[in-house]
Amino acid sequence: MTRITDPFAASPQLMKQWMAVSLAAQNSLEPSLIELVKIRSSILNGCANCINMHSVEARAKGESEQRIYLLAAWHEAPVYTDRERAALAWTDALTRLAQGHTQKDARAALEAHFTPEEQMNLTVMINVINGWNRIAVGFDLWYEGGAPAKAA
Repeated sequence: MTRITDPFAASPQLMKQWMAVSLAAQNSLEPSLIELVKIRSSILNGCANCINMHSVEARAKGESEQRIYLLAAWHEAPVYTDRERAALAWTDALTRLAQGHTQKDARAALEAHFTPEEQMNLTVMINVINGWNRIAVGFDLWYEGGAPAKAA
């Protein structure tokens, strides 16, 4: 058997549809929030590929290094808005389902800061990035763009 190195070549039709859902979800909320969610989910899932890719994309969209670095400990970092905190809590709750159902606690903040449509858009985005994490980790994919420089 051959290891998959290009999911789009392995399953063009399905990946085309997956990409369409991904782009729709990505464009459903403000870009800065979407990138924070993608990075946070990727941190929780241990997906180096996606952390790398979405950190590069977040920087390109104007996100600060500080806010990117602090996503690992966002609960203690005062650099996020209440809306971003609600999104990050929702991301944590849905990404960590196997570690205990905490979405009820996160849902109150979500409902306070997001319309019903935005709640669904964010939930789909969280599902999308979790799916991409599993594809990237499962097939050991690596995003070359923005690859870190070698340490001196």
